[in-house]
Amino acid sequence: TTDVVTVNKAMELGLTDFGENRVQELKKKISAVPNAKWHMIGRLQTNKVKDIIDKVVLIHSLDRWNLAETINARAELIDIDVPVLLQVNVSGEEQKAGVDPSDVKVFLKSMGDLPRVKVLGLMTMAPKDENPEKVRPIFKELYLLKEKLSQEKMTNVNLKYLSMGMSQDYEVAIEEGANIVRIGSSIFRID
Repeated sequence: TTDVVTVNKAMELGLTDFGENRVQELKKKISAVPNAKWHMIGRLQTNKVKDIIDKVVLIHSLDRWNLAETINARAELIDIDVPVLLQVNVSGEEQKAGVDPSDVKVFLKSMGDLPRVKVLGLMTMAPKDENPEKVRPIFKELYLLKEKLSQEKMTNVNLKYLSMGMSQDYEVAIEEGANIVRIGSSIFRID
């Protein structure tokens, strides 16, 4: 999370895509910086879907079926398709949201029932660790899952994105196949 002035400066330097964890902050920034491409990267409550559904280019945190149903219902009302990433809890940490890796295939196969929700990839959050090599297996597992599932024919699913890695471990994530990384503190941190 950073302020609007900093986002505008980053845009002047050529950055175009920005993520926000909280809906309230996202709404403020979207109205203040409408030319940016905004991503919802934090946990999304079903009652907040209506606030951002038509204002973001990608929801990174689809982590449960009732959220998918809510997104689909709201999208039907305003006649739009909504691109999302399915959040997978590869690390198995209780405090982290996401679908268990063993349930991802069934979840994705069910997406045909929700025609307005378009799953464009997978996302995971690795445990924070000073040594990025320790989280490499998490990234590798998500990559292998994506590759395996990409062989399946599934309606409303096109797994072209793999979102994993943050400021402390993005290099390892890229080595393991990430094509979206969430870099905040390395760019916006003020020491």
